[in-house]
Amino acid sequence: MTLNAIIVEDEANSREILTNYLAKYCKNVNVMGEAATIKDGVALIEEKQPDLVFLDVEMPFGNAFDLLDKLPNRTFETVFVTAYNQYAMDALNNHAAYYLMKPINIDELIKAVDYVAHTKEREDALEGQILKPKLNKVDGKITLPQQDGFQVLNVSDILYCKADDNYTEIYLENKKILVSKTLKYFEEALSEFSFARIHKSYLVNVNEVIKYKKGKGGSVVISSGKELLVSASKKKDLLSYFQ
Repeated sequence: MTLNAIIVEDEANSREILTNYLAKYCKNVNVMGEAATIKDGVALIEEKQPDLVFLDVEMPFGNAFDLLDKLPNRTFETVFVTAYNQYAMDALNNHAAYYLMKPINIDELIKAVDYVAHTKEREDALEGQILKPKLNKVDGKITLPQQDGFQVLNVSDILYCKADDNYTEIYLENKKILVSKTLKYFEEALSEFSFARIHKSYLVNVNEVIKYKKGKGGSVVISSGKELLVSASKKKDLLSYFQ
């Protein structure tokens, strides 16, 4: 699919290199415009409504996160392009579909564009539909450690799990159970079942997901009516569960 894109980067030479790479190696990307500051970037994005924004992290008078905070209802995907790797985890957890290091590796640039294109194709196909997972419900049980012993749950009864520091909140239809294990523990424990890590804070039972909504990272609605955020870096994996 064709992706309409904007480049927000304060260095003119870097903008030129990226534009040339895209024209040569990513012919499905249409660069609609460029901006050198956060202010101009916000204005250009609001005017053009792009599918994809290539965004430098460090810019004069702020950084990429400041720009994104000014666009809370964004529907575009973000690819960070930066020389600073200390932002990688925050970018991927909260904002970015992909993270490219300078100098730009052409193979990685192609991967980033392909990732965004495939994700948006799935998003467009599934948005607003009643979702049906490819996987059938799998029967099984999980043991939850408690102060006075343990509790056994049917895996299919779990709607979603939410991180709470070193604890995890397990949400069932009519109650919540707090367990002294990390969300990572449950991600591994439930890896054989149809559970997807959709955000640093959420692990969801895919069979309970009934709707997907586009947004800055997107969100899912589960059978209880609860809406859960999806981080940009987890979106493609989640959408792959559905027909």
